[in-house]
Amino acid sequence: MSTPSAGTALVIRTYGPGQVPPLLDVIADIWADAHPELVDNPGAEASGLSVPALRRQVQGHLKHAGFALVVAYVGGTAVGFGYAFPCSAAYWFGPALVDEVPEGARTERLMGLCELAVRPPWQARGIGTRLHAELLAAIAPQWSSLLALPSNERGQDLYARLGYRYAGPYRGSADGPEFDLLLLRVDPK
Repeated sequence: MSTPSAGTALVIRTYGPGQVPPLLDVIADIWADAHPELVDNPGAEASGLSVPALRRQVQGHLKHAGFALVVAYVGGTAVGFGYAFPCSAAYWFGPALVDEVPEGARTERLMGLCELAVRPPWQARGIGTRLHAELLAAIAPQWSSLLALPSNERGQDLYARLGYRYAGPYRGSADGPEFDLLLLRVDPK
């Protein structure tokens, strides 16, 4: 991995579903670097928070129309990525929460933001913000939603700066981890 330097240009590329499979190793490596607390943690693996789980998740999400992956490169090296897709409120929030979110999040174009990760040496340089902006441009939602672990302080700080607000707790399964469900009303351009 290259070392951060101020003079190297950042390039962000957007990929559609058919272009993603060859990039799975790259984005899995970025995810592992960005989440060292989860790598080789048996509890995280059991909760579906692992590199193999990420691979399965991405492959499962490729079937969604409008799927977009964005990857940030510096000097030809991938340093961050994010992916999302347009989805229905019923799909994203599930039956337990769909009636709890604002009406617009249920009835207007919704983007499910699934992952946003930047390698630690490149964090706090605006790359996560740029990746997020590229996903919004690619999908053009009126609302965006994501799930964040309450313990992910850096992620929580970024999402707050981007304008996301807490909408409630979310648990994918009875024994799964509890996430913060976050919502963003996207300002029309």
